Amino acid sequence: QVQLVESGGGLVQAGASLKLACVASGRTDSTYSMAWFRQAPGKEREFVAVINWSAGNTYCADSVKGRFTISRDNAKNTVYLQMNSLKPEDTAVYYCAFANRGALMSFRDWYEYWGQGTQVTVSS
Repeated sequence: QVQLVESGGGLVQAGASLKLACVASGRTDSTYSMAWFRQAPGKEREFVAVINWSAGNTYCADSVKGRFTISRDNAKNTVYLQMNSLKPEDTAVYYCAFANRGALMSFRDWYEYWGQGTQVTVSS
């Protein structure tokens, strides 16, 4: 079992920045990936970014490329999502996800564990 706890959400104005964090605990294989997804009201949960834990390779959705950056701190078992130049359309609940496989995948079913989510609200 892997437990994920997100933090860092909040209410900000358009153009501001936020940094989300997700701490992973529990059993993990030597190769795994962690990702961020988001879900706006009335919409499907969508992929945001993913990182391979051992190599540090990343992949981001086109909608956030150039504004959001995913990174990790191995010593703290923590993955981050730095969000800059936030827009009202970035408003959503942001979820951390974990897969006991290292490939960089953007579809939800690839991920075995999920956090509870953290709310990000961007006002115009």
